[in-house]
Amino acid sequence: MGNRLSKIYTRTGDDGTTGLGDGSRVTKDSTRVEAYGTVDEANSAIGVVLAVDSVPKSVQECLINVQHDLFELGGELCIPGHSAVKQEYIDRLEADLDGFNEDLPMLKEFILPGGGAAAAACHLARAIVRRAERRVGTLAGVEDIHPAAGKYLNRLSDLLFVVARVLARAESGQEVLWNRDR
Repeated sequence: MGNRLSKIYTRTGDDGTTGLGDGSRVTKDSTRVEAYGTVDEANSAIGVVLAVDSVPKSVQECLINVQHDLFELGGELCIPGHSAVKQEYIDRLEADLDGFNEDLPMLKEFILPGGGAAAAACHLARAIVRRAERRVGTLAGVEDIHPAAGKYLNRLSDLLFVVARVLARAESGQEVLWNRDR
């Protein structure tokens, strides 16, 4: 299990650098730090979704698994050359996505973020995951990154879109549809 922190501040980052998992130091705005930092932000946003009392148990279980996956993905990105995300994580996302999508009506209009507190938070988490996917793509353009990282984030954003639809229906009974003629 790695080192446990007994002291939270170290002062080693006061010069604008941070330590990677392999012991090397990089600037806090490096491409790698941007990538795993945005994954951490996405994980936090999913925590906000889970903090809403109305989230159904099936969604809670799914998103808790996702949080663990994202923690592992962050670790993978923090340690150059490390691989943690497995194809089975992506397969699980696809199975969850198919299961949640099964009972939803077909889309005929674009959906606006909203539909209740949990649904809106889930849409925000989806947008942050999309940014994490872009950051990982940028990192992959300059360093070797295992392809599963980008695939996982791509599938996760799809899952969060579907989960937001489920949550909107559970919270308010309807989704907020875009109306170009408003």
